Amino acid sequence: MAKKKVKYSFINELHENVMKAASVTRKGEIKLKRSDLKAAIETAFNNGAKAAAGGERVRFPIIGTLIRKEVKARKSGKGVNPFTGEAMEIKARPATKKPRWSFPRSLKETFANKRFW
Repeated sequence: MAKKKVKYSFINELHENVMKAASVTRKGEIKLKRSDLKAAIETAFNNGAKAAAGGERVRFPIIGTLIRKEVKARKSGKGVNPFTGEAMEIKARPATKKPRWSFPRSLKETFANKRFW
C-alpha cells in the first residue's frame, strides 16, 4: 500500500519538535532549553525549505510563503555593454529551479506605513 503524501505544515513540525524537547519538572512546570528551542525552529525551517525545493508551496505564519520558481533556459546571443558601448557575447543559461519568497499583504502594509519608520 502506498503511503499518502501529507502536505508540509510549519506549525505542526515546530509543535512536534518542541514537544519532543520539552520536559516537565516535579512541580509540573514545563522546561525547555533555549538551545533545544533553537534547534527545533531551525529543523522546522530546514524541512520547510526541503519541501519547497520539492515543489510544494510552504507557508510560514506572518513572515511569508516559500515556493520553487522554474527559470527558463536562455540562448546565447550578442549584446552591447551599456557602460562602454562595445559589442559582447551573452552566454547561454540552462533551465534552473530557484527559491521564490512572497510576503503577505499585512507585512507589506506594515512596511509601507510611515508611522513605523
